Amino acid sequence: MSDLRFRVVETAFKKRPVEVTPPAERPSEYFAKYVFNRDKMFRYLPGKVFAKLTDVIDNGAPLDRSIADEVAAGMKKWAIEMGATHYTHWFHPLTEGTAEKHDAFIEHDGKGGVMEEFTGKLLVQQEPDASSFPNGGIRNTFEARGYSAWDPSSPAFIVDDTLCIPTIFIAYTGESLDYKAPLLKALRAVDKAATDVCRYFNPEVKKVYAYLGWEQEYFLVDEGLYAARPDLLMTGRTLTGHDSAKNQQLEDHYFGAIPPRVAAFMKDLEIEALKLGIPVKTRHNEVAPNQFELAPVFEECNLAVDHNMLIMSLMRKIARNHGFRVLLHEKPFKGVNGSGKHNNWSLGTDTGILLHAPGKTPEDNLRFITFVVNTLMAVYRHNGLLKASISSATNAHRLGANEAPPAIISSFLGKQLSQVLEHIEASDKDELINLGGKQGMKLDIPQIPELLIDNTDRNRTSPFAFTGNRFEFRAVGSEANCASAMIALNTALAEQLTDFKHDVDELTEKGEPQFSAILEVVRRYIKKCKPIHFDGNGYSDEWKEEAARRGLDCETSVPVIFDNYLKEDSIRMFESTGVMNRKELEARNEVKWEMYTKKIQIEARVLGDLAMNHIIPVATQYQTGLIDNVYKIHQLFPADKADKLSAKNLELIEEIADRTAFIKEHVDAMVEARKVANKIENQREKAVAYHDTIVPAMEEIRYHIDKLELIVDNQMWTLPKYRELLFIR
Repeated sequence: MSDLRFRVVETAFKKRPVEVTPPAERPSEYFAKYVFNRDKMFRYLPGKVFAKLTDVIDNGAPLDRSIADEVAAGMKKWAIEMGATHYTHWFHPLTEGTAEKHDAFIEHDGKGGVMEEFTGKLLVQQEPDASSFPNGGIRNTFEARGYSAWDPSSPAFIVDDTLCIPTIFIAYTGESLDYKAPLLKALRAVDKAATDVCRYFNPEVKKVYAYLGWEQEYFLVDEGLYAARPDLLMTGRTLTGHDSAKNQQLEDHYFGAIPPRVAAFMKDLEIEALKLGIPVKTRHNEVAPNQFELAPVFEECNLAVDHNMLIMSLMRKIARNHGFRVLLHEKPFKGVNGSGKHNNWSLGTDTGILLHAPGKTPEDNLRFITFVVNTLMAVYRHNGLLKASISSATNAHRLGANEAPPAIISSFLGKQLSQVLEHIEASDKDELINLGGKQGMKLDIPQIPELLIDNTDRNRTSPFAFTGNRFEFRAVGSEANCASAMIALNTALAEQLTDFKHDVDELTEKGEPQFSAILEVVRRYIKKCKPIHFDGNGYSDEWKEEAARRGLDCETSVPVIFDNYLKEDSIRMFESTGVMNRKELEARNEVKWEMYTKKIQIEARVLGDLAMNHIIPVATQYQTGLIDNVYKIHQLFPADKADKLSAKNLELIEEIADRTAFIKEHVDAMVEARKVANKIENQREKAVAYHDTIVPAMEEIRYHIDKLELIVDNQMWTLPKYRELLFIR
């Protein structure tokens, strides 16, 4: 193999010492060590300040800025005791990552020195440059002012020597420029709408919470091999690479024994995550080689989103301590499963879980059915928008590939719940609703106890499946900010529950008993949202045809899918709930189209560079060796025998010539197509042009490169191959 590839592969495959941080304490003893949580607030804040701040966190009371100085003083005292020297406002701009600007805890003391200082003003508000972040034209370079503002509902935390304060990020003119601001508004909207509906069943309900439990899938690769792949380095995925002889076909990696090096990484990651208050619970091998997953205990949605953004940053940092690089791209390797981030979403009140069944009484069951059916209605009415919320240039490689949910949003309910809805739909009576609980299953093995069988199966082909006491939004991408999907889902449900209450109240005002009115509206909704309900195989071609007949959004072009944000139904939904206005939605779509274009543009440039500077030179060099061999054969043997002996080499020489010519021709054509697309001023049209012309060209070029990989001498090939990248030693 090439000298460079030999060195990096040899280094990667050397036996590495496994270093695991010794567990000096139990997790419960160091959990949230670096978090300014309620316990720290109680210890570092005056009693009255603590009471006011917890009222803000628990009940959404307005933040009294008069307490900000005392909160800042307590927070600073704790942070300095923990070794912090700086602070930062930590926010989620529209880049899919996080942003932070660090400032030291120092001010002039008036005596020629400095003193540690952190005021309420610095805690509550800062001023990042709004024009330097994606903003969709809301801010120009000469209109740069923007504000970050403290979010008290997500606790501050310390990373290294810096106190990180979760904040929203808005423009000087008030529009949100981040994910957190609209998420908080969406959660407030669903709280209000769901609380109003809950009071039909329990007048004592004060608040409804949206919960989120994400499942983070990821790949690990050796750092040396990663550095030798410019495509991984620049784009997060391999733009070339033929399948390894062994990939995932033996199904031996899923839930298999975790390799020692990986286990050491996982342990260090979990320790640091727990110190930051992230309740990580599950870890295991995923389906593809070198693919893994971790998942936490459910948390309130806003906090869960913050924790997911933090864990992704933590993973990248700790992986390097173990000689790894983390790949969070949805499809880093062609031919093996990609990575998602299943969003397990549920609703709960201060009195219990709304999506829990069976209930203790028929009224509890009616409440459960009410929220399930309204969720289905929300998903049905806005299925295109929900698809847009999880769409991206990177997630497009994964969706619909028979390894992840299809690019059509539907909902799986399972046999029992489906039968209950069918019964309600067919009935015209005010019948009490009975739901069966878990059933026992006895196995003919004496030492195995009776198993409790859930009242719903699981369907991994469903993008939005009911799985017991929650819905699992499986289509979210592994590197995405969960907030995008959660904003769309919670806002859609807030709108739907508001409409539901209006419909029920309209009947009760006409004299219909409340129980009957609820059941009548639920029955009406069950019939209306039937197109979104699908319990079959979402991978099948028959379902694609059926979904189109049902009127579901079957679009596969990501730039076109983004149009769903600007449909009048979507704008009306976001504006009526107070989550976002038309200007914010238009700006965000400009950002989405621009980001799509730039990611494909970068990939195309990298692929062109690899083709012209790695692939063609190496293939041509190997071809030259074959040509030299043919000439020597004809010098050594009689013509007839020489022709026979050199026939295979001649075939290879011709194939290499054809494939390198194709690659060169199509790389040149791709460059010209980019130049044409880049002249398009409209961001949507430019993104569509990149989707329609550049993406197919890249696939064609890759096909011929991957064929050359099978032909060219292994010792000459410069790029680490899948068999080297995908199997950790």
